[in-house]
Amino acid sequence: MDTRTTPSTDAPTTVRAVGRWQIVGLSINDVIGSGIYLLPAAAAALLGPASLWAVLLAGVAVSLLVLCYAQAASYFDAPGGGYLYAREAFGPLIGFEVGWMLLLTRIATAAALANGLAEAVTHFWPAADTGWARVSIVAGSIGLLVAINILGVRAAARTGALLAIGKLLPLLLFVAIGAFHVDASLASPLGTPLSMQSLGEAALLLLFAYAGFENLPAAAGEYRNPRRDVPFALLTMIATVTTVYVSVQWVALGTLPGLAASTTPLAQAAARFSGETLALLMTIGASISILGTSSNTVMMAPRYLLALAHDGYGPRTLAAIHPRFRTPVVAILVIGAISLALALSGSFVQLALLSVVSRLCTYLGTAGSVLVLRRRHGDRAGALRLPGGPLIPIAAIVLSLGLLASAQPANLMAAAVALLIGAVVFRFRRR
Repeated sequence: MDTRTTPSTDAPTTVRAVGRWQIVGLSINDVIGSGIYLLPAAAAALLGPASLWAVLLAGVAVSLLVLCYAQAASYFDAPGGGYLYAREAFGPLIGFEVGWMLLLTRIATAAALANGLAEAVTHFWPAADTGWARVSIVAGSIGLLVAINILGVRAAARTGALLAIGKLLPLLLFVAIGAFHVDASLASPLGTPLSMQSLGEAALLLLFAYAGFENLPAAAGEYRNPRRDVPFALLTMIATVTTVYVSVQWVALGTLPGLAASTTPLAQAAARFSGETLALLMTIGASISILGTSSNTVMMAPRYLLALAHDGYGPRTLAAIHPRFRTPVVAILVIGAISLALALSGSFVQLALLSVVSRLCTYLGTAGSVLVLRRRHGDRAGALRLPGGPLIPIAAIVLSLGLLASAQPANLMAAAVALLIGAVVFRFRRR
């Protein structure tokens, strides 16, 4: 599946069954997940009321990365996402390393979200975060989503679109009702002292809340018109998500004085200004939201594994397509099993930070790829053209490097070890 001579490939994946608005639903579903329900408290603990500005600035900063992915996606009809872009721009080794880190990111994210689901329901079921209750929630959610994705990309896409609606409605109710109860003195970000260490930690956590957009191009071979629809979906998503996140953070800050110490911040805020009915709805919304993002993760991660295996990395069976369901069943089962093992061995915050560091490596790969691809394919009909030429991808590279610099040494070491392991796997490519 070598695409260095043309932006398209003939990789035998599945049918092109997913339309534009389903892709928009998938993109929103992939980003709005556990972050908006669980991280407002963490951001407030680090930055106080200034977390409102941090959420907005994070959305603007992530827009630079989204634009890079949108431009790269406008050149290709094939699956693979960042792996495909880096391989086309820089050759097999860099492409593989990006694909490898994308795969690890998806696994860590699936594990983090499974833990986040157990945390989200503790408002009404305190025991859900420990013992067999936690194991049942983690294993049950991953198993359910694996089964849905085995049945086909169309079933997964429809599930994702419905879950996107299900997660947005509680958030819109939270903002619409809570806006009338906001205490402006609690939500004012002016005059709040900040430390660079707190700002760096908050930036990484907020990146997790905005992340996930990079997965959308991974299944491009199953979209009806990926070169047109993926960029449209990415740009629609970042505008929608930033608006929702800023609004939710403002209401949470202004209605819950103890926001920084809360484990279920939106449910507790809702209970405070509207009673337990809305709190229950927020808990259900959090569960739906996390399941929705997990569904996309379980859908996209095997496509990275499929693309790598199809290019000779790993056993040939990982690239097999089921004759009836037209999905990479073996790859889906492998990703589900590894995600389950990792989920049961770590916590939500640990796994979230691990996924962010590995994800930043892939952002660097895609932003750098755009600088090459725009010269090679920028004149193609229908290709997206970013204003300022190379300025946006260069700014995205600087942003990614700055965020990496704020990561904990242990997480950076884990990423370095992962890259070294990837180099070894690359060395033993099937011929």
